[in-house]
Amino acid sequence: MHLLLIHQAFVSPHEPGGTRHFELARQFVEEGHRFTIIGSNISYLTGQSLSDGKAVASEDMEGVRVLRARMSPALHRSFVWRLVCFLQFMVDSVWTGMRAGPVDLVIGTTPPIFQAASAWLVAALRRCPFLLEIRDLWPEFAIGLGVLKNGVLISLSRWLERFLYSRATHLVVNSPAYRDYLTAGGVTPGKITLIPNGVDPRMFNPSLTGESVRKELGLEHQFVVTYAGALGLANDLTTVLDSAHLLRDEPNLYFLLVGDGKERAKLEAEVRERRLLNVIFTGARPKREMPTFLAASDACIAILKDIPEFRTTYPNKVLDYMAAGRPTILAIDGVIRKVIEAANGGIFVHPGDSKALAEAVLALMGTAARDHVVKHFDRTVHAKAFVKLVARVVADGGRK
Repeated sequence: MHLLLIHQAFVSPHEPGGTRHFELARQFVEEGHRFTIIGSNISYLTGQSLSDGKAVASEDMEGVRVLRARMSPALHRSFVWRLVCFLQFMVDSVWTGMRAGPVDLVIGTTPPIFQAASAWLVAALRRCPFLLEIRDLWPEFAIGLGVLKNGVLISLSRWLERFLYSRATHLVVNSPAYRDYLTAGGVTPGKITLIPNGVDPRMFNPSLTGESVRKELGLEHQFVVTYAGALGLANDLTTVLDSAHLLRDEPNLYFLLVGDGKERAKLEAEVRERRLLNVIFTGARPKREMPTFLAASDACIAILKDIPEFRTTYPNKVLDYMAAGRPTILAIDGVIRKVIEAANGGIFVHPGDSKALAEAVLALMGTAARDHVVKHFDRTVHAKAFVKLVARVVADGGRK
């Protein structure tokens, strides 16, 4: 089989961000299939060019072919520019997809939802099955955060969402709550497959101590609490800074923020204004470096704003923390809380409660999280399940 994935925010192990789709693609290649990914030439996380401003005709990543569609570097300039960039990628990814050679199935993924529309159109033009993966509930997350407020845009977004669900040959969700959302909206349960977010446990060794990172940052013999991920509006990192402020007089305690995003400049300004000497920003680091950063951590934070939609999500970072054998301070309610509590993998605090988060830092429990995540969230197992699903969809010839 030859599979085509259109994913604006695709990340390789050499870039910062989640590498779920690279790992899935590599599994297909290992099983003898061809896999092509169309990604953006601009990093979704940092806004930096991945190809010196030029489209890349073809790039081989361990047998996975990666094509780059053009997009403006103004991604994080404003909401309007963000929308322009999404639409620009949508158009260019269709053009790139039609030049990718014969394919047996096209995979779309959301968010952002516009790239899923590109995947549907390429599949329709090529007359092949269209598999849609739902990683977040868009536009519901954007509405809940207050990013999407215009009534007309909300109506159009929801129409596009329903259109894509109806046109997809099959739907893949990475959280059981997403499956419930879809069936409540009228999607037939047999059209949905749950393949949850996961982690490759082979990347992490709980016995390591991350001494190279501690030495680089001057954190030898310190207690290090790490947040690793996007520095965006959804991530509620002001609450982390509030906790750091409450703990500013604790000796040998540091908060490490590993990542980048549109809120980084604002957060750094707040740290300077409040003179929080116990907060360190490292910037975005490639995925291949994350095992060392987590090894250097004594505890890790996962946090999102307190909106109902975020109770449905399985954040990748939590599974990485667990695989690294580090206790998680979880400021996210919902399905991921059940995972942490089942694994005895950390401490839950209510989202937005900086005092409770600070208290959790001071009263950390041990963890048995790695065994749980290896058993239930091994990405290699998930990738194999994905291969089987795609083979079935292709064999059915796109019949719904």
